[in-house]
Amino acid sequence: MRVRSRRVRGSASGKGEDALRDVESPSGTAGTPVGGRWLVRGKDGRLTAYVRDEDGIARWTEERPGGPRWQGPEHFPAPDLNHIALAQGDDGYVHFLGRRSVRDDEGLPQVDLVHAVQYQTGRPVTAWRSLGNPYKDGDERAARIGPPFAAVGPTGAVHVFVRNANGGMMLRREAKNGKWEGWKDLRGTLGKETMAVAVAESGRVELVVPGATKAMRWAQKEPGGAFEKGANLNVRIAGGAVSALATAPDRITYYWTDGAAGTLVANRLDTPPVTIGDTPAEGPVAVLRAELDGYDCTVLAHRTRDGRVMLAACGTENEAGGLWWAETGVRTPAPPALALDGRGRVVLAVIGERGGLFVARQNGEPGLALGPAERV
Repeated sequence: MRVRSRRVRGSASGKGEDALRDVESPSGTAGTPVGGRWLVRGKDGRLTAYVRDEDGIARWTEERPGGPRWQGPEHFPAPDLNHIALAQGDDGYVHFLGRRSVRDDEGLPQVDLVHAVQYQTGRPVTAWRSLGNPYKDGDERAARIGPPFAAVGPTGAVHVFVRNANGGMMLRREAKNGKWEGWKDLRGTLGKETMAVAVAESGRVELVVPGATKAMRWAQKEPGGAFEKGANLNVRIAGGAVSALATAPDRITYYWTDGAAGTLVANRLDTPPVTIGDTPAEGPVAVLRAELDGYDCTVLAHRTRDGRVMLAACGTENEAGGLWWAETGVRTPAPPALALDGRGRVVLAVIGERGGLFVARQNGEPGLALGPAERV
C-alpha cells in the first residue's frame, strides 16, 4: 500500500484552504458538534452529521450511500439542554443523551439527564425522556453532576455514565427486558467532566476518565457484566480530551495529548504509551479503522491549537512504526470527525471557521488521499 512510507496525503493545503474560505458564510448554520462520534453511518449505508445549534440539533443526511449530495440541515428541538452526546449501536440506532437544567420557582437549578433515539437514517428523533438524576430530589449535589456519555452494548443495551458531585462515576443502563436499571455508584473521585467510552469487538464496555494528575479506568470482564475499577493511570491528559478505538478483538487503544510533554500519544492499557505526534491536539482526536490498499489501518485526524486539521494513518496497533502528519488545508474551531461512507471511503467532516458543515472524501488514488473539502 502506498502509505507504507508513512506519508499521508491530504487535499492541497493552499488550494483546499482557499476553497473552504471562499464558500463560507458569516451566518453559517452549524455550531458545535455533539459529543461522541458526530458523523455516523446508518444501516442503509448513508452518513449523517449531528451538530448543536442554538436550541437543538441540526442534522445533515446523505441522499444516497456514498454521496455526494446531502439533505438538510433539519432541526430537532432540544430545549434547556447544555450538553448532548451521541452513541450508536450495531443495530444502527442513534442514541442521544442530554443534561437538562431548568430553574424552579425559587430560581434554583433542577438538573436531570434525558434520552432520545433515532431508529433509522433520516427518520425523526423520538421525544426526550428523563433518566432522572443519581441524587434524590432536594439534594444540592444533584445540580453538580457532569454531562452524560454513553455506549451501546452488543445486545443494544444503552450504558449511560455521568460524573457525580465528587468526581466519581455513576452508571445507569438498560436491562435485558428493555427497562432501565437503577443508578449504580462505580466509585472514584476527582474525575473531570470528560471521558472516553468504548465497546471492544468482544462486546465488553470500557471507560477512561481523566483527572488532574491521573486517569481512572473501569471495564467489564465480560459483555453485560459488572464494571470493575482498574488501577489508576499515572498520566496527565491535556484538556481532559481522550479518544478510544477498538483495535483488536478484545483491546482498546486510547489517544490523548500528554499534559507534561505536549505530545500526542497512543496508549493500550498496561503497555507503554507511543508518541504519535509532536503537535498537541486541541480537543479529542478523531480515530477510525479503515482498509487502505488491503491493509488494516488506523486513520487519525486532529485540530491543532491554531485550528489546522491534521491527518495521518498507520497500520493498526503499529504506531511505533511511525506516521507522518499532513495538513488537510482546512481549519475548524471544533474537533473533526471521521467515518467510512457506504462505498468504504474515508470521509472527514469539519465545521467551518464561520459556520457550515464541510466534507472531504477519499478519492481514487492509492493510499489515503482526500479531495478538497466541500460545503454541504
